[in-house]
Amino acid sequence: MMVTPSTSITLVFLCRLLIIFLSLKPSSYSASSTPSAASLSKDSNHLLSFKSSLPSPNPLPDWLPTNSPCNFTGVTCTNSRVSSINLDFVQLSTDFSSVSSFLLSLSNLESLSLKSSNLSGSITSITKTQCSSELISVDLAENSLAGPISDIQSFAPCSALTSLNLSQNFFDFNLAPKALSNGLGLNFTTLDLSYNKISGQNAVAWLLSDGCENLQNFSLKGNKVSGQLPVTNCRSLEYLDLSANNFTTEFPLFTNCSSLQHLDFSSNKFSGDVAASLSSCKSLTYLNLSNNLFSGDLPAFSGVEIQYLYLSGNHFIGELTENITGSLCLSLVELDLSGNNLSGSVPESLGKCFSLESLDISNNNFAGELPINTLVQLLNLKHISLAFNNFAGSLPDSFSNLTNLESLDLSSNSLTGFVPPSICSNPSNRLKVLYLQGNFLTGPVPDTLSNCSLLVSLDLSFNFLNGTIPSSFGSLSKLKDLILWLNELQGEIPPELMYCQSLENLILEFNFLSGSIPASLSNCTSLNWISLSNNKLVGEIPSSFGLLSNLAILKLGNNSISGSIPPELGDCRSLFWLDLNTNFLNGTIPPALFKQSGYITFGLLTRKSNIYIKNDGSEQCHGAGNFLEFGGIRRDQLDRLSSRHPCNFTRVYGIITQPPFSHYGSMILLDLSYNQLEGSIPKELGSMYYLSVLNLGHNHLSGPIPPELQGLKMVGIVDLSYNMLNGSIPESLTSLSFLGALDLSNNDLYGSIPQSVPFDTLPACGFLNNSRLCGYPLPNCGSDSGLNSSRQHQRSHRREASLAGSVAIGLLLAMFCIFCFIIVAVKTRRRRKDEEAIEA
Repeated sequence: MMVTPSTSITLVFLCRLLIIFLSLKPSSYSASSTPSAASLSKDSNHLLSFKSSLPSPNPLPDWLPTNSPCNFTGVTCTNSRVSSINLDFVQLSTDFSSVSSFLLSLSNLESLSLKSSNLSGSITSITKTQCSSELISVDLAENSLAGPISDIQSFAPCSALTSLNLSQNFFDFNLAPKALSNGLGLNFTTLDLSYNKISGQNAVAWLLSDGCENLQNFSLKGNKVSGQLPVTNCRSLEYLDLSANNFTTEFPLFTNCSSLQHLDFSSNKFSGDVAASLSSCKSLTYLNLSNNLFSGDLPAFSGVEIQYLYLSGNHFIGELTENITGSLCLSLVELDLSGNNLSGSVPESLGKCFSLESLDISNNNFAGELPINTLVQLLNLKHISLAFNNFAGSLPDSFSNLTNLESLDLSSNSLTGFVPPSICSNPSNRLKVLYLQGNFLTGPVPDTLSNCSLLVSLDLSFNFLNGTIPSSFGSLSKLKDLILWLNELQGEIPPELMYCQSLENLILEFNFLSGSIPASLSNCTSLNWISLSNNKLVGEIPSSFGLLSNLAILKLGNNSISGSIPPELGDCRSLFWLDLNTNFLNGTIPPALFKQSGYITFGLLTRKSNIYIKNDGSEQCHGAGNFLEFGGIRRDQLDRLSSRHPCNFTRVYGIITQPPFSHYGSMILLDLSYNQLEGSIPKELGSMYYLSVLNLGHNHLSGPIPPELQGLKMVGIVDLSYNMLNGSIPESLTSLSFLGALDLSNNDLYGSIPQSVPFDTLPACGFLNNSRLCGYPLPNCGSDSGLNSSRQHQRSHRREASLAGSVAIGLLLAMFCIFCFIIVAVKTRRRRKDEEAIEA
């Protein structure tokens, strides 16, 4: 294009005109962005006001006036407006009124999540604010909010709200009869009230009284709700969880359940015909009815494609028939029928469940040969549990074909033969858990088990295995549990175990192991349970064990260990069970052993079952008792211990899972009996406040009984017999109110036995063979025999009335103190760690 003088003048004129126009209309240009900026500024003010209301130190450091609110931690914006706030696990530590005043009133807020943010107070403050008309979802789970569930009506101003999560708070159900007829009055698609304090028969009826046509997800899990279940009209329900409540009714009839996919009624007391009640629920994929009162044959489901079916802990009988292994089988991913009364053999048709990943039929009465030919067809299997049945036969090598298998539990059956050496022969194996305890397996422990490179837990206890512990186990870097007790293993403990850096439980007692205890085990810094008792071990206790800060249980009794007790064991700040009885330990009891008192919080133990066997006190039965890891072993097999442990097993106790202390704890059991210890009893022993069992009997201890032992406020059993103790019995010991059993016999004590509780209810046998000891229950002291005779007559009547009760109560209290400290971390840290390890 050719530019002429005239066109050039025209272009110049237009440019100048445009400049003039822009200079004359600056306000109209900026006005277009002003509403958005002003609105965002208003949002910022709300957020900063909320921050100002929080206590210091403030948990929102980047919520600053100089920052855009869209860049605040946990804040999301849409179209330059705050639309979502997620402050989960941020410790806000504030009353809910601050939330309702400054956050819920954000005009464009669609979602608010404050899970586990330390909120308290009532939610009724919502009625005093203007809730966002855009608000759809609110999550306030895992806080300390409280009040009646009728307070949910406070959300009425939030007209668009469809999803509300108030789980794990402190809401209850406390409505006047007149209020029951009004109903909730809100229409949610998702409502989660699980793990609150809701109880009574009308809670569900009230929550659903206004209809539930739009309700899709509803959970009341973990409350104490009972009564009827008016869910017939909840035609949109997809997820329903009423587990862990107090329902005792017949299983409800679901008529409009075409949308229902997830149903969990576990841990109640439902009964009735399940299959008929759910016949219309054609979309059901998850069904959990575990731990109820269902009985009869297994339900015959038809026309459904359930993937996850849990029927454990009921009273179903009969055989595993086509009801389960027929057409339903094709869709099953997880099947749990454990804890029923099922019998017969496992049908071959189970092999058609090609999608099955988890099979648990443990704790039934199945019998016959191990159904290996059926199981090996299920190539997707990850978890198999056939424990506590009556399966017989040997373990075939074909288990190695299940390369996806992560856990195999065949404990407490009647299996014989060898542990198959080829079980992990395939390099792609994923085996993490192998439980074969409580069978009749023989032969060696195959060193090829070290090919299971992902192995986390190995339990071969209560068998008849011989040979040595393979040194190749040192290559199992993920191994946490090595449990081989009550076998016929020989040889030394492999020092290569030092490379098992994750090892937590080393339980090798009741074998024929010899040699010394490897000091290198201290490299396994996660160890919390070491049981090597009832072997043929020699040498000294490694002082390096003092480096094991997590060590909770150390059992080395009934060996031939010599040397002194390492004072470094006092550095084991988690040690609450120390049993060194029946060895050749010499020297003195180190006072430093007790410096861990006041530091123990709790021990981390294996999540499996534990029992305590109290020794019967016979001459050949040494020590106070035995604490045993008893997971996967039948109680009726305790007799197998008799050939290796000459004690009466009439007193077998289970475990109470509450600790007697949350902090400032101390040792619970200290058994140093049947050794060659000498010197005096350290006065520092009196600092062990929670000590329940003290056994120093059958040593060469001398000197007086320290009056400082009055600090053993929880002690129930004390045995100082067969020593060379002298002096009098300290009067201060009368403060030991839980003392139920005391043995001071066969010493050189003198003077009068304290004439008050608990001594006036203790039997004479605990004071015998102290030539200068006198007073009730021994012969009288001094010449005032008439007065003493009268006192003794009175005490004998009192003793006859109270001895049985007092001793029994004392012993029970002592046993309680012994047992209740045990923490099965299955519900806590240990269980989570195991699950994470298996899922990793």
